[in-house]
Amino acid sequence: MISVSGIFHRSTAGVLVVVLAGLFIFTACSRPDPDRTQGYIEGEFVYVSSPFGGTLKTLHVRQGQQARAGDILFTLESVSEKAARDEAQWRLKQARENLKDAQKGKRSSEIEAFEAQLKQAEAALSLSEKELGRQEGLFLSGLIAAQDIDRARSAYDQDRQRVAQLKADIKTAHLGLRSDQIAAAKANVQALEAALAGAEWDLLQKRQAAPQSGLVFDTLFREGEFVPAGRPVVTLLPAGNIKVRAFVPQTRLSAIHTGDKVRVFVDGSQGPSIGTISFISPRAEYTPPVIYSKEGRSKLVFMIEAVFAPETAVNLHPGQPVDIQFGE
Repeated sequence: MISVSGIFHRSTAGVLVVVLAGLFIFTACSRPDPDRTQGYIEGEFVYVSSPFGGTLKTLHVRQGQQARAGDILFTLESVSEKAARDEAQWRLKQARENLKDAQKGKRSSEIEAFEAQLKQAEAALSLSEKELGRQEGLFLSGLIAAQDIDRARSAYDQDRQRVAQLKADIKTAHLGLRSDQIAAAKANVQALEAALAGAEWDLLQKRQAAPQSGLVFDTLFREGEFVPAGRPVVTLLPAGNIKVRAFVPQTRLSAIHTGDKVRVFVDGSQGPSIGTISFISPRAEYTPPVIYSKEGRSKLVFMIEAVFAPETAVNLHPGQPVDIQFGE
């Protein structure tokens, strides 16, 4: 006859064996894969702003939109910048006209007046030359005094100098201003050209375009609001700026190298995304800023980062937790 207590002891031992076997299987199944670690998706945002303040006139994009490089993102009011640009344009036009006038010399009517004066002076010189010859003959005949011939010679010299002066004036009139004055006019034109370029640059800064293609992650102002100088208006997330960040124990660090391929698993994804390790931190950390594994809290870890091809990165979202497997 079998006692009740014997049956109880045998059944209890059987249950204990089953429980221990279950714990062993559970422990074996829950043991972490040494080739895997956990991490998260990180994004490096591009904050687009203007160096000048102003009221937000037009916001050309919305949150969640894909922007291409060169697309206009926003426009600020630019009344003062347009006025400064227009003033610089008119000043430059005036300086260029002054330079042309300096290089051309005097007007044709002024030169014609000089030439007419020269003809008069040449006629007077011809007459004084004849008078001087006649006075010299009379002086040799003793018919006139020495002062008479001196007076005739003086008149001849004056007419000759007058002719020489007018010829020089006509030559100068054809040349225009002096070379140093022309050089100063050219320098003034160059200075005003630089001022115009600066005014046009100021005006362009009121209309900001996307520096590279990416997702419009956020818009920080509404139309009609005043935007202080340097404050971002649009936040972009280019695909090339999306990366995965993880922390690995120092015992596995020697097996990981920059340029190695990694397989990144995202919840709900059909398959892994292939990335490339781009950075391994040279400094150890004892408490990572974000950690999903309880086992690694007290271990020495190093941060690593991996990047993706743009066509792969567009399917990843900052903040997503991921599993990372080293090696393809």
